[in-house]
Amino acid sequence: MSIGAVFTFAGGIGLFLLGMRLMTDGLKVAAGDTLRQILAAATRSRIRGLASGILITTLVQSSSAVIFATIGFVNAGLLTLAQAVGVIYGSNLGTTLTSWIVALVGFNVDLRAMAMPCIGVGMGMWVAFRQRPAGALGQAIAGLGLFFLGIDVLRDTFADAGSVDLLEAWADRGTLGLLLFLAVGILLTVLMQSSSAALAVTLTAAAGGLVPLQAAAAMVIGANVGTTSTAAFAVIGATASAKRAATAHVVFNVVTAVIAFAALPLLLWVVAQISAGLGLAGYVATSLAFFHTLTKLLGLMLMWPFTSRMVTWLEGLYRRHEDDDLKPRHLDRNIRSTPSLAMDALALELHRVNGIARDQATTAINTETVEVDTLAHGLETLEALQLAIGEFVGGVGGDDRDAAINDALAHALRVSQYATDIAERSADLVRLQVHVRLDDEAISSAYNQLRADAVALLDQTRVDSGHWEAGSLEQARQTFEEHYQALKGQMLRAGTVGTLPARRMATALEAMSALHRIVDQATKAALYLDRFVRYRTPDESSEETLPAPASAEADDGQAADSGDPSGEDRA
Repeated sequence: MSIGAVFTFAGGIGLFLLGMRLMTDGLKVAAGDTLRQILAAATRSRIRGLASGILITTLVQSSSAVIFATIGFVNAGLLTLAQAVGVIYGSNLGTTLTSWIVALVGFNVDLRAMAMPCIGVGMGMWVAFRQRPAGALGQAIAGLGLFFLGIDVLRDTFADAGSVDLLEAWADRGTLGLLLFLAVGILLTVLMQSSSAALAVTLTAAAGGLVPLQAAAAMVIGANVGTTSTAAFAVIGATASAKRAATAHVVFNVVTAVIAFAALPLLLWVVAQISAGLGLAGYVATSLAFFHTLTKLLGLMLMWPFTSRMVTWLEGLYRRHEDDDLKPRHLDRNIRSTPSLAMDALALELHRVNGIARDQATTAINTETVEVDTLAHGLETLEALQLAIGEFVGGVGGDDRDAAINDALAHALRVSQYATDIAERSADLVRLQVHVRLDDEAISSAYNQLRADAVALLDQTRVDSGHWEAGSLEQARQTFEEHYQALKGQMLRAGTVGTLPARRMATALEAMSALHRIVDQATKAALYLDRFVRYRTPDESSEETLPAPASAEADDGQAADSGDPSGEDRA
């Protein structure tokens, strides 16, 4: 090949990859929650998971996108690992559609005549409608045009290349030569980060006579192995659930590749019989599409009976990551580009953060002496999770996310901030509480009752419980406020008449202030978490029907920063 042909080849791959990217991104946005609903149907059985994986991959034309979405569902608790494995199987089978598009359309249709109208119409819709579903659909149509144009360039490049003696020589070297072509398939996929692009190159090269059929089949097997690199790279530093799902993807493709390579002559014979029976014996690209589909079906049949054992094995992996409290358990950067999945995972992490803060506060209030290390670890955990949540939120939906998502994500940041503040106030309360001495029986009884009220109120901040009611929490908060103000006045009067020494009064009031702030922050955290959850299910309630968080809503941002959201005096 000449230098010009090499650049033309590179340009064809670039057009193909760009078209695939635009198509996938556009279809994901245009479909909205449809993809989410299809994946949610996978929770009913493994068979449904298989069907969902096939269907979604067929729709968005990217097995990697489906794998990432599946990982997101596992992180968000919407899919178990066993159900996710079914989706992964289906996604691997669904990705064979690309081979069929290249084989059936790429060599039998005037692709330029199809590509140019798609690009023109698609770009017109994209410019006219911008971020609306119609604009996203236009992006996908334009991507389809570039996809066809890329195939056309690759087809012409290989058609003019003729045969290459070196490739034919290596193809005749038996197993060693086939292993080399398998490695080439892996390398192409890793470099382009797209098995679809590697398959398009393989099919067009084989159809152009550049690569013999058996060698091209080995490259197809290599592309199937290479596609696992995308998932492997993506889960570096990800959650344990993400790593398990990615491992399932790797295991399926590696096992399938080993079996397919071992049975390569037999599979090619079966393909030849099928092609001859359908009158397609002379079509190399179609034979490779048959081969690709046959290998995936073979892998599915072999892996399906052992899926339960594989899931059990996978669930025992990556336990160390889950035992690290400082790391988020549900946030995965790979799903941030799909807001609905990102919000599901974020909700689960916020429930966890809210629970940690509630446990910190309850321990501090109930116990006279608490191990300092216990509270310090809880505070360190919440500070680390607050940073992780902030980083995750910053990447959700990209730069063009809508106002409703921005509002919901602001609620999420408030929840994490309040949780950290609760832990800080809990440490203050423990430090002060050991010095509180109240000899007056009435004041001591009222103080202990106030602590009991605070614990009961904290129990009502379980937004993820079946008994959660925002109205009940607000009522409990008002009752606590009344008791707090009454006891505060009682202490001040006792200090005025001298029955409560000034130093003891100041210490007790400071401890009460810390307790008051804990209750105030916990109430706000729960109510904002409720708002975030309701954003994800907008049909159930609207923003206007939610109660405003206790104390001052208007100066909420300043309150969180100052550590005194209620605006109360520090007595």
